[in-house]
Amino acid sequence: MAGTNAAIGGGGIHHVAMKVKDFDASVEFYTTVMGFKPTMSWGEGDGRAVMLDSGDGSCVELFAGGSAEPRPEGAWIHLAFNSSDVDAAFERIRHAGVKVILVPTSIDLPSNPSRTVRIAFFAGPDGETVELFSIAK
Repeated sequence: MAGTNAAIGGGGIHHVAMKVKDFDASVEFYTTVMGFKPTMSWGEGDGRAVMLDSGDGSCVELFAGGSAEPRPEGAWIHLAFNSSDVDAAFERIRHAGVKVILVPTSIDLPSNPSRTVRIAFFAGPDGETVELFSIAK
């Protein structure tokens, strides 16, 4: 579906990017565990980068050469991905040995309009917080 944001001529997230301390481990995690597909890559050594499609054209772009210094919340507050089955996706990811932050939980958001969502949080290989997200039907 084409975006509906007339101000920028489309809309939606094309990609988010982060520098990671262990490029190979992060690529392995996002491809093998999360099921993302590489769409392009370039560079060598600490100049390497890869664009990984999450399944709908929105991507995570990983850059090598990130700091090994701890970042309390990773490179972003959190990154959320749509999931048609949060529980099944979480179980698959949990078995890869991720640090669990929040098991699948349903929450009634006090939003307008109100929504019930199913969410789960875990840490990615670089300390980033990742969320699986689904709006209840």
